[in-house]
Amino acid sequence: MAAGGSSSNVNENIPVFEYKDINTKPFHVGSFRTAWLEKLKPIDYSYEEKYEETEDADFAKEMGIAPETLDELKAICSVDTLRCQAEDEPLDTNVVPSDPTLQTLIQRKKKQDYKGTLRIDKISRVDHYQDELESLAVGKRPEDPVDLVPEGEIILSINVLYPAIFERFKYVRPHMTLQMLGSHSLVDLRDAICCISDLQVFGEFSNTPDMAPDFISKDHFKSAFFYFEGVFYNDMRHPECQDMSETTIDWAKTRDFPTFHKAKMEDTRFYDLKVKVGYPYLFCHQGDCEHVVIITDIRLAHKDDCLDRKLYPLLTHKHRVMTRKCAVCHVYIGRWLTTNDPFAPNDPCLFCERCFRMLHYDKKGNKLGQFLAYPYVDPGAFN
Repeated sequence: MAAGGSSSNVNENIPVFEYKDINTKPFHVGSFRTAWLEKLKPIDYSYEEKYEETEDADFAKEMGIAPETLDELKAICSVDTLRCQAEDEPLDTNVVPSDPTLQTLIQRKKKQDYKGTLRIDKISRVDHYQDELESLAVGKRPEDPVDLVPEGEIILSINVLYPAIFERFKYVRPHMTLQMLGSHSLVDLRDAICCISDLQVFGEFSNTPDMAPDFISKDHFKSAFFYFEGVFYNDMRHPECQDMSETTIDWAKTRDFPTFHKAKMEDTRFYDLKVKVGYPYLFCHQGDCEHVVIITDIRLAHKDDCLDRKLYPLLTHKHRVMTRKCAVCHVYIGRWLTTNDPFAPNDPCLFCERCFRMLHYDKKGNKLGQFLAYPYVDPGAFN
């Protein structure tokens, strides 16, 4: 639904590619939904199951063919005609025939033969996890009809990339993929984004390692904004929130830049946005932690989607990262990061809780030597 042809009198609310297979021109999400609902009949986006006879009659009428022709096509294109073995032989879908002629089977045969030459032939835990996320909520409906996603609702697929650290930036990789409803506000997306910088604890605790921190970064620094098509949407839900976009807007006024605008994130739904599909936008939080956000698809909900409103924002992909182990035992995950540490093999250095205590404190808990210690939150915490 996110693609369309171009013409001189094209509707501005219908996505048209600005750059082929990259991104569309800007369009209004709510008006795009309205345009679809005006063109489609309610039965086209209804969640109700159609009878096979009704579907066949509608298809024959739409294609302008006789019912007898449709029956003939169904017989010729039936799955039963794709059998590769005799009818009296048992069907095993895991075994590819030795001399396939279908291109898909030829490619599958090559891959199957290649896997047969490997010593280890198994799917990694990451692949299992990603497949599970994609299939957990397919076709799921709520127990309470009130929580049913309304017919004609818009579903947006959104990629959130890892923070842009330019000194170490080598490739673009989605950190997570979310499905959002058009009726969601931007704060629903903001709260669904998991970033390791929100869990960091600032402070040096070498003298008091048992002292629990009073807060994590997300509790203290609550300001954030999205940037879509010349508008900064600030999170102003809490009294301590600040307008992080004001500095940028003031700076742009002194240069030859287009005029930027701002709005409240909590008052803006996806229906209110004007966006490009496939275009990189910005989410900024914790002052300078910047994520690229890309809307990859916008479509109407159908009966095979997850129809339980309570499960949205729906996580459909989550990249798993390698955890960083303790530099001493290489077994447990790092919990402390030390600098100026005479007991460490490198500077800075990661230690698990056990090795950190054994090397840096005596039996009474007194600090040994002069070093600095900071709590460390491993990115694998989100795995």
